[in-house]
Amino acid sequence: QVQLAESGGGLAQAGGSLRLSCAASGRTLSGYAMGWFRQAPGKEREFVAAFSWSGGRIDYADSVKGRFSISRDNAKNTAYLQMNSLKPEDTAVYYCAVGLNAGLKYAPGSYDSWGQGTQVTVSS
Repeated sequence: QVQLAESGGGLAQAGGSLRLSCAASGRTLSGYAMGWFRQAPGKEREFVAAFSWSGGRIDYADSVKGRFSISRDNAKNTAYLQMNSLKPEDTAVYYCAVGLNAGLKYAPGSYDSWGQGTQVTVSS
């Protein structure tokens, strides 16, 4: 099973930017979709962004469209989430996950490997 490690979280001011990284080890990410989710205190884990293995399909939650960008470097076995124009409501623990197959998925249950999460806090 693949192990995932997120990094890049921290404290940002509203309007600022952060770039999250998700490094995979244990096996290649080749052939699998990847996604980013977040969970705020007292709320359920929610979809943020994901792409299919081929990269042909990418999608974002409406709340982050136009502000966040997902990408991957297959050579480095790493995925990224560039977050711009941050808002206080973006404050959450962010998780990366590897999908059960190559297709883009939105539900947490469609992902079988998760990182430990990285905290993102946006101050107003």
